[in-house]
Amino acid sequence: MVRIRRQVLEAFCLGVLSLQVTGQTFPLAEEGGMRMDVLRRVERAMLSMQRASWEHGVAAQAFVEQGNDSMVVLMAREAVLRQTEEGRLAVLYTDNGVTDPAAAGEAVMHAARMTGDPELKAAAARMLGYLMEGAPRAPDGTLHHTVKEPEIWVDSMYMAPPFLAVAGEYDEAIRQIRGIRKVLWNEASRLYSHRWDTEREEFINPKFWGVGNGWVAAAMCRVLLVLPESMEAERAELIGYLENLLSACMKHKRPDHLFHDVLDDPSTFVETNLSQMLAYSIFRAVQAGWIGPEWLEAGEAMREAVWGKVDTDGYVQGVCGAPYFNSPGRATEGQAFFLLMEAAWEDLDLQYRMDARNQ
Repeated sequence: MVRIRRQVLEAFCLGVLSLQVTGQTFPLAEEGGMRMDVLRRVERAMLSMQRASWEHGVAAQAFVEQGNDSMVVLMAREAVLRQTEEGRLAVLYTDNGVTDPAAAGEAVMHAARMTGDPELKAAAARMLGYLMEGAPRAPDGTLHHTVKEPEIWVDSMYMAPPFLAVAGEYDEAIRQIRGIRKVLWNEASRLYSHRWDTEREEFINPKFWGVGNGWVAAAMCRVLLVLPESMEAERAELIGYLENLLSACMKHKRPDHLFHDVLDDPSTFVETNLSQMLAYSIFRAVQAGWIGPEWLEAGEAMREAVWGKVDTDGYVQGVCGAPYFNSPGRATEGQAFFLLMEAAWEDLDLQYRMDARNQ
C-alpha cells in the first residue's frame, strides 16, 4: 500500500469541509495547512486520553496507516512495556481482554521491522503465540473475547484477524472471521449482533450495534490488504462479506449521513463513529478495486458529516462514548478512526478524490 507522507499531503487537500466551532461552522478551504492543523488537534486529543488495550492498539494503528513511523515506535514500546507474561499487549491492571490486546500487534511488528529491536520482535511473537495456542476459545476454535467469560464479541473481528493475517497466519485469520460470523451474522438484516455466549449457545446482546458493524467492515479491509493473491477464493469471500455489509448499513443511514447507535433502532442516539469507519472502509476498498467507485459518493458524504463533528479542541464529538459506550461522547477509537479515515482518503488516487468531491 502506497502511503503519502504528511509533508506531501498538504498539496492534495481537496474541496471545502466544515468544522464545528461552538455550535457554528466555518469552511475549511483548500489550504492543506489548515487541514493538517485539524489532524494534529485530533491526534493531540487522542493522545491525551486514557487508553485500554484495544484503544491503545487502534490509536497505534492510526499512526501505522498514516505512515507516522516515529509515533508507531513509541506506541509499540508502550504496548510492550505493559505486556503480560502470557503475551497480551498493552494491558492495564484488570484488563480482561483476549483479543483486544492484539489490536496493537501490527504496530509492534511494524516497529520491530523498522528498528530491528529484538525485544519488539519477541513481544509480537508472544502476542501471536497467545492467540494461536494459549488463548481461551470456543469448541470450534473461535477465540473468546475475554479471559473470564465464554463469549464471542463482534469487536474481536477487528482485534484478532488483522494481526493474524499481518503475522502470516492467513488460514487462522480466515478461521476466526468465519467463526465470529457464524454466530453473530444475521441473514435477514445482513448485519452483525454484538455478543454470543458459547456455553449457553444464546445471545447476550443480539442488537446490531453500529460501531460493532464498523469493526467488521474495517477488519475485512485490513485482512484483504495482506491476504495473498493466491488465496483467490478466500479473498472473494471477504470482499463479498464487505460489500454485503456496506449495503446493509447504508439502508440505515440518516439524511445527515450519520447512523443511530443501534442501526435499526431510531430511538437510540445518533452516533458519529460508524460513519467514519465505513468511509474508511469504502476508501480502502475502492482504491484496492474490491468495490466500484460509485461507492465514493457515500464515503465522501459520511466523511464530510464527520468533519462537522470535530470541535476546536480536536475532539470528534458524538461517537459512542467512553468509558461505558452507552451514550454519545468521545473515545479514543473515535479519534483514531478519524485519522484512519483521513489516511485512507489520502491514499486514494487523486482522480478518485476529485470525482468524490464533484459527485
